[in-house]
Amino acid sequence: MKPIRRLAAFTGFALLLASGWCSAARAQGLSANGPSRLTESGCGYSPSEAPPAPARPQQNSSEGQGQFRHASLVLASAHERDWNDDRDAIVGLWKVKFVSKGNTGIGIPDGAPIDEGYATWHSDGTEIMNSGRAPKTGSFCMGVWKQTGRSSYRLNHFALSWDPTGTTLIGPANIREEVVLGESENSYSGTFTIDQYDTEGHLLVHIAGLLSAQRITVD
Repeated sequence: MKPIRRLAAFTGFALLLASGWCSAARAQGLSANGPSRLTESGCGYSPSEAPPAPARPQQNSSEGQGQFRHASLVLASAHERDWNDDRDAIVGLWKVKFVSKGNTGIGIPDGAPIDEGYATWHSDGTEIMNSGRAPKTGSFCMGVWKQTGRSSYRLNHFALSWDPTGTTLIGPANIREEVVLGESENSYSGTFTIDQYDTEGHLLVHIAGLLSAQRITVD
């Protein structure tokens, strides 16, 4: 077999094993809000300028630490509420596309299409995708998601992969995504990995790449 035919055959085999293609983040995990910063300022006291302020009762260290912890929890809670305001922005129907990145060692060049289909993210934290794969090889897959930061989300997704005849189960495929919602909230992009296992739980192939999606609306 010529080299290019061997490459095509292996690529097709790898894509079959990594079937169940479905949606899930972003490798960089970006957040629109930067870290909070506290600044301090002070001023000196001069007897010629003003009398000293009345002495305040001394606060014990445990009480001060308790108040500091309480303030930290309040700030953290407010920050979490702030980016949780857009939690449901990912909810809806999406046209998604997956392409290879960093899989040259297993014969899949960068930019090679891995899958394309339609995914729905639900407000209850679940997700389902109709893959572009042939139904007899396993075209539907399901996952769960959570928000990880402002406009960023993580998806853990599973599919069942079958051989080309649709009669022999290959095993589960685990798809994980890290994605970030676009500013308009009508697109998202990020990274994905696909781990195809056999029915005994042995890893058959690992594929990684980039994904992008466009929102589908009723209009």
